[in-house]
Amino acid sequence: MRAILRTAAGSAILLAALVSIVPTAASAVIHGHPHRDCSPPIEANAVVCTDQARTASSRSAAAATVLMAYYNSATGLFTTTGWWNSANALTALIDNMRVSGRGDYWYVIDRTYRLNLTAMRGNFTNDYLDDTGWWGLAWIAAYDLTRQVKYLETARIDAEYLHSYWDSTCRGGIWWSIEKTYKNAIANSLYIELNAALHNRITGDTGYLQRAKDGWSWFRASGMINNGSLVDDGIDLKTCASNNGPAYTYNQGVPLAALTELHRATGDDGLLAKAQQLADASTTSTSLNNNGILHDPGEKPGGGGADGPSFKGIYARDLAVLDSVISKHPYADYLNRQADSAHTKDRNAAGQYGLMWAGPFDKSDAARQQSALDLMNATY
Repeated sequence: MRAILRTAAGSAILLAALVSIVPTAASAVIHGHPHRDCSPPIEANAVVCTDQARTASSRSAAAATVLMAYYNSATGLFTTTGWWNSANALTALIDNMRVSGRGDYWYVIDRTYRLNLTAMRGNFTNDYLDDTGWWGLAWIAAYDLTRQVKYLETARIDAEYLHSYWDSTCRGGIWWSIEKTYKNAIANSLYIELNAALHNRITGDTGYLQRAKDGWSWFRASGMINNGSLVDDGIDLKTCASNNGPAYTYNQGVPLAALTELHRATGDDGLLAKAQQLADASTTSTSLNNNGILHDPGEKPGGGGADGPSFKGIYARDLAVLDSVISKHPYADYLNRQADSAHTKDRNAAGQYGLMWAGPFDKSDAARQQSALDLMNATY
C-alpha cells in the first residue's frame, strides 16, 4: 500500500472552493437518495452543482452526482484524490452510465482524456505500472460505452507499456514501478485483466491472449495466493515467494475480473472455478469481514491514507463482474448486504459516503465516494 499521494502534472490546481453540499429538507426524505444536480462545465469553468439537495431515482444515481461535485474540469481529474484514484473514479462513473442507461456525464470521458493525454509519460503511462493498468482499464470501459476507437488504442499503448516491464526476475511477472524494486499482486492482476480485455475486443488477436495466459500462469505459481485462498500483497525478491503482505481488498478483487475476462477469451471453466474459490475465501474471511461487512486491514475512522479508500469499491466492482457470469449469482446477497450497510450507516445527510461501510461516517473525499459508487453500481 502506497504511503504517499501521487498526482498528475497540474493536478494540484484544485477548485479554489468545492461548493459545499448543503443538506435540506429534501435530504431527509427517508426513502429518497439525496444528491445535487451537476451540469457540464462551460469551457474551462468548473462543474456547476446546485446548492440544494434533491432526491434521485436510485442509490447509484445519488452517489454519482455527489462524486461529480469533486470533478475538476480544469484538470480533468477529481479533487481530494490522486492520479490512479481518478482513473477509478472515472471507471465508476462510466459503469454508472452503463448500468443505468443515463448519459449525464458522457462529457467527462472525453474531457478527462483530452486534458491528460500528454500528462506524466503520455497516453496515461507513468512511473507506476499499476497506475497505467488502472487507466488502461478505464479506457476499455470508455470504449465499451462509447465505441470510440481512440480509447481502445490508448488501452493498447498502456498494455504495451506494461509488457515492456515483464522480465525473468522471479521467473516472470511485471514490476510495480519503473525502478524495478518490487513485483506485486495488483500490477500483475491488472496486467492479466487488461491483456485479456484487449483480446476480447480485437478481432484476430493472439498476442494479448498469450500475454494474459502467461500472466496468469506466473501469478498462480508465484505463491501470492496463500493457503487460505487470499491474495497477499507481493513477493520477496530474495526468495521469489510471497512476502505474506496484507491481503488488501483490491488485491482480492482484480483477479476475479481478470479470470472472468480470461475465461471469456478461452472458455476454460477452470478459470471461473478458481475465481469462485478466491471469491468464496474473500467474502467469508473473518479478517476481511467484520460481522459480515467488508473492511481493509487496519481500517479506522479518518484512515486509509491516499490509496486505501479506493480499495473496497474496486473489490465490489470486480466481484460483481464475476457474479454476473455465474447463473445463480452467488455473491448478490453479499453485495447487497454491503450496500445496505453503507447506505444506512456510512452516509451523511448530503449523500456523501465515508471509509467504513459498517459505519460510522468519518469524512468524505472523492476516493471514498468512488468506492461507494462502485458498490451501488454493483447492486443496481
